[in-house]
Amino acid sequence: MLFMVVSVGLYAQDTIHINNLPNDEISGFKLYPNPVIADIVYVTSQHNTLKEVKIYNVFGELVLNEKLTAKAMNISKLSPGVYVVQVTEQGKSITRKLVVK
Repeated sequence: MLFMVVSVGLYAQDTIHINNLPNDEISGFKLYPNPVIADIVYVTSQHNTLKEVKIYNVFGELVLNEKLTAKAMNISKLSPGVYVVQVTEQGKSITRKLVVK
């Protein structure tokens, strides 16, 4: 039983592929805080250049699409729930889960 719980917990941290984009690692990528309690989430990387951030709901619908030049992103329009965040920077793309409380 413990093995099953650990397996499920590890699976929840895996990256997710959306729209068949390459899932190259973005150097120094961080998405925090996660889970989010306030209306701001920070998206940072080693280079901190222009990023395109897309947020999808659990149905795969695009609910937020922004181009970020700063580290902070306002997510006040999002209802509490689980989302998938796709970040593209310098031709590389990465996806992560985001929990909004």
